[in-house]
Amino acid sequence: MKSTVRAAAVLSAAALVMAGCAGDDTGATDDAAGSNGVTTIVVGASPVPHAEILQFVQDELAADAGIELDIREFTDYVLPNTALAEGELDANYFQHLPYFEAQVEENGFEFDHFPGVHIEPYGIYSEKVESVEDIATGGVIGITNDPGNQARALDLLVQAGLIELAETDGDPTLLDIAENPKDLEFVETAPEQLAVSLQDLDAAIINGNYALEAGLNPAKDAIVLESGEDSPYANFVAFRSQDADDEALATLDELLRSDEVRAFIEERWPDGEIIPAF
Repeated sequence: MKSTVRAAAVLSAAALVMAGCAGDDTGATDDAAGSNGVTTIVVGASPVPHAEILQFVQDELAADAGIELDIREFTDYVLPNTALAEGELDANYFQHLPYFEAQVEENGFEFDHFPGVHIEPYGIYSEKVESVEDIATGGVIGITNDPGNQARALDLLVQAGLIELAETDGDPTLLDIAENPKDLEFVETAPEQLAVSLQDLDAAIINGNYALEAGLNPAKDAIVLESGEDSPYANFVAFRSQDADDEALATLDELLRSDEVRAFIEERWPDGEIIPAF
């Protein structure tokens, strides 16, 4: 049976891991609803903006649609997919297609996904300079060690005129930098650590959600910001392939890509920090 309906809870990633170690069985195992006809969906999400958007759905839309969201927050990009695969979650909402595909290929996850909900423009940030032209020769640049986003970061550096990449058959990595006229040094680190390391770097390329969590406004604080137009990086809800026909998950997706959610995103992030993808 699905887990008993209860108020949506926002738990930390650490709490989720502890619950998983203790044999938590809150994840749904079939399509049955609770005794009052409301179906609980356990969803893993990054705190910003994903959990905020889900909380809006829970507060404003879920009850009328017959679902209840149990929102679990994660502060990294690894555990949400692991928890989904292990059945601790019914779905997760934190990733874009290139990352999703890389994770599925690397780990053999049997996952599927709905269309995109929102885009988080990637940005180059600095506490030392106000433009990329001012980055000194030999400057130290922070870049994600996540293969699904490193290619995206490198593309942004190309757009900024800082590097050129060699032709590759797949996604480029740091090894594919063909020209580096400023002799920049690239330091790879976990994506969640880039914002907190910014003071020690000349610049860093930071995911939109981690920039927002660190109090940065991508639309105002980035010295170079990725365009959201025709972006392949829309974030979506992912789920196990075996649940492809789950009506409650389909309902969640419909609510997330509704006019009400579009209005919420545009009002909550009016400067384009987060962009609706539908």
